[in-house]
Amino acid sequence: MGFRDKRLYPVAITIAGSDSGGGAGIEADLKTFAALGVHGVVAITSVTAQNTYAVTAIHDLPPEMVVKQITTVYEDIGIDAGKTGMLSNSKIIEAVADTVSKLGFPLVVDPVMIAKSGAPLLKPEAMDTLMKRLIPVAKVITPNRFEAEKITGMKINNLDDAKKAAKYIVEELGAEAAIVKGGHVEAGGEAIDVMYYNGSFYEFKAPRIIDGCTHGTGCSFSAAIAANLARGLDVVEAVKIAKEFITMAIKYGVKIGRGSCPVNPMAWIEIPAEKQRVIENLRKALKIIVENQELLAKYIPETGTNIVMSIDPRYAKTIEDVAGVKGRITRISDREVRIGELGFGASSHMARLVLTAMKYDPSIRSAMNIRYSEELIEKAKKKGYKVVFIDRRHEPEEIKRREGASIPWIVEEAVKRIGSIPDIIYDVGDIGKEPMIRVLGRNPVEVIEKVLGIIREAN
Repeated sequence: MGFRDKRLYPVAITIAGSDSGGGAGIEADLKTFAALGVHGVVAITSVTAQNTYAVTAIHDLPPEMVVKQITTVYEDIGIDAGKTGMLSNSKIIEAVADTVSKLGFPLVVDPVMIAKSGAPLLKPEAMDTLMKRLIPVAKVITPNRFEAEKITGMKINNLDDAKKAAKYIVEELGAEAAIVKGGHVEAGGEAIDVMYYNGSFYEFKAPRIIDGCTHGTGCSFSAAIAANLARGLDVVEAVKIAKEFITMAIKYGVKIGRGSCPVNPMAWIEIPAEKQRVIENLRKALKIIVENQELLAKYIPETGTNIVMSIDPRYAKTIEDVAGVKGRITRISDREVRIGELGFGASSHMARLVLTAMKYDPSIRSAMNIRYSEELIEKAKKKGYKVVFIDRRHEPEEIKRREGASIPWIVEEAVKRIGSIPDIIYDVGDIGKEPMIRVLGRNPVEVIEKVLGIIREAN
């Protein structure tokens, strides 16, 4: 075992095939390990030529080479937990089972049999070896419905069937814990994974995601369990976190390719990091606002001002993904403003504006509203900004009646006028609607600098 303190750097190994498309196999596993704070090491079993819709070639490595990878890593670095993925033939399965038994680290077995494209990844003669040699070595095994049916010979149509299959895999085949995944089991609007462990059943529930990405789901889920075991978590907690992890990875999948798009393990760390970056950007802008509040104060509308920024457009889906000032920025006097705290979901109107703008230009992630002034509009035009006027009297009645539809309509109308997102969209109001100028930009600092530049020209 390695001499260094691995408490800071837990080590997990993926014993699996390589996916040249980067969506499954060791590529997905390593992303998952990294996202969960675990150092990933590998033993490649097969090299595949594949993309999101087809596996066009498979080349298996010799079993002795697979074993050599595992033992070489173990002798120097050590292994806290591992997982298997594609083990395509009997000799590789036997070699892996023997090696893991000798080394003794906890193993998560993902019994990969068929690719998302439908291509077989487990040779027929290897099925018996999987059941007799590898399953008894498993700390956790994670078959989907169809894999569980092949392993147990049972038909699985509902949760009760899944429970029977999970119990059979543990009590008859020798795994310590068995999870029958619920992605293909009907359970209404939920995907429910059933686990049998230590004589008890556990259910792990998540909303069923209709338009998510699923290539690499099994790989990343099993890798997440292995990573959590490597970090010292018990089986139940390891699976619980892995379920949350894979749900996020499916929801924020990588929309590429013409087939089944890949899951996104990096969403687990990228979304929290994005939210922190957004708050930091807004703080910089608010500092500028405070320094220039005497100049800005008289341009605060009656309804108040807000400045917002969205997280990366790959992850932004709702107003809760856009941060702004809670309670808005309000005017205390002609020289002073009051600024609330920052938070996500703080401004529904400005958030909808940015979310709509990003559909046309993903780089436009920030906006600010200020009081309408004809002079400001003229100065903006002279500075060369793209300025669009929207007459809200022409807003369709069905748009006015639908909650939250007005702001997206304003942005869409502006894009129709000039074919792109403008720097400024303004209107002169309507019945019960205050006239408003909305300034857009890539980030809050850019937006406030645009606003101040226009105001300074007018003063």
